[in-house]
Amino acid sequence: MLRTHSPVRALTVADRDEALAVCATDPAANVFVSARILEGALGSHQGELLGFADGGGLRSLCWVSANVVPVAVDEESLSAFTGRLRRRRRECSSLFGPAEAVLPLWQRLSRYWGRAIAVRDDQPMLSIDRHPRDLGVPLDRLVRRARAEEVDAVVPAAAAMFTEEIGYPPYSGSDAPYRAGVSSLIARGHTFVRTEDGRVIFKADVGSVGQGVAQIQGVWVAPSHRGRGLAVPAMAAVVQQVQDEIAREVTLYVNNYNAAARATYRRVGFVHKGRFATVLL
Repeated sequence: MLRTHSPVRALTVADRDEALAVCATDPAANVFVSARILEGALGSHQGELLGFADGGGLRSLCWVSANVVPVAVDEESLSAFTGRLRRRRRECSSLFGPAEAVLPLWQRLSRYWGRAIAVRDDQPMLSIDRHPRDLGVPLDRLVRRARAEEVDAVVPAAAAMFTEEIGYPPYSGSDAPYRAGVSSLIARGHTFVRTEDGRVIFKADVGSVGQGVAQIQGVWVAPSHRGRGLAVPAMAAVVQQVQDEIAREVTLYVNNYNAAARATYRRVGFVHKGRFATVLL
């Protein structure tokens, strides 16, 4: 039987620069994958980066771990990635990324993977590259990087945010793996908090950094402090510190129906830059 060569393969450290060049076609939209590459994912076992190559080199990517994240895909690469992914349903808990890539990929995969828990098909991707202080936005001077010894206070806040956003808690039984992830973000200086009497009342994380872009995630205000005008100056303080010390362009994506969050980000100075989608499995 004649075997045809697949255009999809698992990438290695030798493909690092070429894979980053694919991400650089849209650094803001592709920061999650570029961050994983820069963190050394191609030389570790934290996930797998698939590449689609034609005669001219790498054209598209797809990160595969607990999350599936496509990069710079087209009809041909989407079909090829689907062929590789269709038997890997149990490994994945979500798909996310630019809506024009995620939604057609899910349309193909759903034939094999079945129904999703939820499909959030309209998540504005927002960006800010101007300093909030230059825009006249007040900064909350009490917002700062979380300290290692504060992990016990940060974990409940992070878990509460996850549960509100996703609809179920981030762990059952032991919190050790989840706690380790929270601790890692704190150790890297990527968790920002405001505390009151030892309790976290505001939190935001830098989830990904790559190619001049930092993506914010996990933004949360304690229910007891909502409606008090805390969110705008706190978020502005996070953005300002990230721009000063990590990356000039700051992005995030938000559910379209979350009017309060969208208003907050607009007041901080974020502008609409694209559309994301998330499929929860």
